[in-house]
Amino acid sequence: MMNQLHACYTAVRKHTLALTEPLSDEDCGAQSMPDASPIKWHLAHTTWFFETFILERMEHGFKPFHPAFRILFNSYYNGIGEKHPRAQRGLLTRPAMVEVRAYRADVDARIGRLLASELPAAQRNELATLLTLGMQHEQQHQELMLTDVKHLLAQSLLRPAYLEAPLPPAAAAAPLEWLRCEGGVIEIGHDGEGFCFDNELPRHKQYVAPFALASRLVTNGEYLAFIEAGGYANAALWLAEGWDWIRTNGLQAPIYWFRDEQGAWQEFTLHGAQPLDLNRPLTHISLYEADAYAHWAGARLPTEAEWECAATSSSSSAQMFGHCWQWTSSSYSPYPGFAAAEGALGEYNGKFMLNQYVLRGSSSATPEGHARASYRNFFPAGARWQFTGIRLAR
Repeated sequence: MMNQLHACYTAVRKHTLALTEPLSDEDCGAQSMPDASPIKWHLAHTTWFFETFILERMEHGFKPFHPAFRILFNSYYNGIGEKHPRAQRGLLTRPAMVEVRAYRADVDARIGRLLASELPAAQRNELATLLTLGMQHEQQHQELMLTDVKHLLAQSLLRPAYLEAPLPPAAAAAPLEWLRCEGGVIEIGHDGEGFCFDNELPRHKQYVAPFALASRLVTNGEYLAFIEAGGYANAALWLAEGWDWIRTNGLQAPIYWFRDEQGAWQEFTLHGAQPLDLNRPLTHISLYEADAYAHWAGARLPTEAEWECAATSSSSSAQMFGHCWQWTSSSYSPYPGFAAAEGALGEYNGKFMLNQYVLRGSSSATPEGHARASYRNFFPAGARWQFTGIRLAR
């Protein structure tokens, strides 16, 4: 088991470094906004996680790679101690990228030695549990690295591409159909097979009234029709807080849409600026925008229970996974009987169950094998730098 875990660990760590290959050291050190983090910080923080939660408690004669890293790369774990301010992560010109890479290599070697050592059965089980959590945590950051670097590169008038390969056009969108789900008393939450985060537990029964779910995601073309119909100027379509949000920020389109010199719509992508592909699923939408579009379309957003019911049924809709995270109308709150783990690791999800909404599915930036039907992603209503989109319900 330990050999298999080590192989999985090595693969996850290598993939994180592979994501940095198209980037310069300058790219890796910059922070485009307080909600995003520099790539260098992601590399160090994911390493900090293994050093702090595994090596510090299980390595004989533990010594930190650098004592200051315990503060610099702590994200939000109050149980660990002090933290460097999130909005100032882009000011950390030191340590340099070369030292962060050395930090990763050092921790990787020490984790390898720990896995190869003779440990009592209880410690082996604890190590396996913590290592699996750390790998899942790093996969979350792999997605964040892509969303954060996309936001960073979009700030440049050069509109540079992260990926040089051309972006293939999307296939023609299928006609939207409404797939009826009978609902009833269903079970939602993780079913016990494989890994899950604590916020997916416990599995429990919930009543879902009959509903219909759209057979696919909303496309760029459909959202463009909303814009051209004056959607951003019609207060009747918007939640009050959303209307204040778009008026305060002067918003008239999704975050990465812009017009070229000829007035044609363009979209900034990881492949650089591209003509707006009307068939491609819409991405980078806030809950406010998703809800306003749903009202305009004569529909609504699904609840997370409805989404999971559809995703686990034999007649599931298309595009449930792998395109974009889908907003639901459900507030991010604990399931009945939820209990956070003891200690600092108990801060992983539970303390964020306020003023956020649940997203379901996965996105084109989600690492392979990381998605599942019970996964509960969550963001504030105004977040739109993530790969978020719209699936309608009624």
